[in-house]
Amino acid sequence: MTSRGFDLAVVGAGIVGLAHAWAAARLGKRVVVIERDARANGASIRNFGFVTVTGQQQGQVWNRARRSRDLWVAAAGSAGIPIEQRGLTLTVRTPEAQAVIEAFLATPMGEGCEWLSAGKLKQRFPTPTPPSTRGALFSPHEVRVESRTALPALKTWLENRLGVVFMTSTAVLEVSPPTIRTSRGVVEAAAAVVCPGDDLVSLFPDEIAAQSVTRCRLSMLRLADPGFRLPSAMMSDLGLVRYLGYAELPEVATLRRVLEATHADCLLHGVHLIVTQSADGSLVVGDSHHYGDTPAPFAPQVAEDLILQEFRAATGLAPPPVTERWTGTYSSAAGPMFAVTPTPNVRLVMVTSGAGASTAFAIAEDVIGDLYQTFLGDIGL
Repeated sequence: MTSRGFDLAVVGAGIVGLAHAWAAARLGKRVVVIERDARANGASIRNFGFVTVTGQQQGQVWNRARRSRDLWVAAAGSAGIPIEQRGLTLTVRTPEAQAVIEAFLATPMGEGCEWLSAGKLKQRFPTPTPPSTRGALFSPHEVRVESRTALPALKTWLENRLGVVFMTSTAVLEVSPPTIRTSRGVVEAAAAVVCPGDDLVSLFPDEIAAQSVTRCRLSMLRLADPGFRLPSAMMSDLGLVRYLGYAELPEVATLRRVLEATHADCLLHGVHLIVTQSADGSLVVGDSHHYGDTPAPFAPQVAEDLILQEFRAATGLAPPPVTERWTGTYSSAAGPMFAVTPTPNVRLVMVTSGAGASTAFAIAEDVIGDLYQTFLGDIGL
C-alpha cells in the first residue's frame, strides 16, 4: 500500500510530533503523522502536564517556554482542553533558598513574579504550609493541563479541524523523502520531521549518538484528593537547584551546600517536588531522576519515599493515599534540545531536558519555519 500526496510526514505522535504537525498545518501543508503505538503512551502523558515558564533556563529556553505557553492556551481553547491550574507557588524553608528567589526576582525572568512572605502567603492562599515556611515565589505565567487527556484531544483536533492524517500502530523503517518506508507500506511525502522521543536507535542512530543522548527515568505518583484545592502548581526549595533559571544564579552555590548537608539522598536520586491537582481533586506528585543508556524499569522505593517526605515537609501534611504509580523515560543530553538535518528535507528533533510540554510548540515553529523558510509568528492560530 502506498499513501501519496503529503507535504510533510511527522514521525512520532508525542507532544513534539503533534507540535510540528500543528505548525505545518498552519502553513496549509498536507501532513501525515506516523506513530508506532496505538496512542500516545510515552513521556508526553507520563508527566505533570505542567507548562513551566518560571525557572526555565535564561535565554532561548525561557523565551520558547513563554511562546509555548501562549500556544498551549490557544490550542486548549480551540480543542476543548481544560486548563486545570494556572501559576506556580514555590515555597521555601531556608534563608538560602529565599536569597535565590530574591536574586531571581532581580533578573528579567522575574517580571510579573513576586515574593510572598509567610503571612502574605497564608492570606492569599489559605492552603496548608508548615511553620518552617519562610514564604514563596509566586509566578502567574504557568498553565497546567491533564496530559493523558490533552494529548488525545490535540490529536482529534488536528484530525478534525486541520485535516492532519494519523497512521497509528505503524513503525517507520526508513525516512528518505519522498519515500517513507513503514511497516504498513510506503508513504510519499516531500519532507519529514522525525520526533523519536527516547528511541535512540531506530532512525538516524548515528546523528543521535553524536549528541551524546542518554535516557532519564522518573518516578511519579497520584495521591487521593486531600480535601482542599491548591491555588496553583506547587514546588519547593529543591527545585531551585534543578531548574536552570534559578540554578545558574551565583546565589545557588550556598543553597546547594546546605542541601548537600540536609537533603543528600534527594540530590542523589534527583528528587525535587512538583505537586499539581487534577479536576477530581487528586494530586500528581513527583519526581525523581535516574540516568542511563537503558535505565532499569525498577523504580526504587527510596525515591518514592523521598518524594513523599518532601511533600510532607513542604505542606506540613501527611501524604494522602497513593492511588497510582508510574515511571516514564525521556531523552537527556547536555543541551535542552537539538534539531539537525541528517539528509535533505529531513529534520531530526529531540527535546533532551524533560521540557517537551513546556517548549515543544515554540521549537516546532522554529523548525517548520526553517524547513519552509517562513516565520510562523505571522501565521494565524
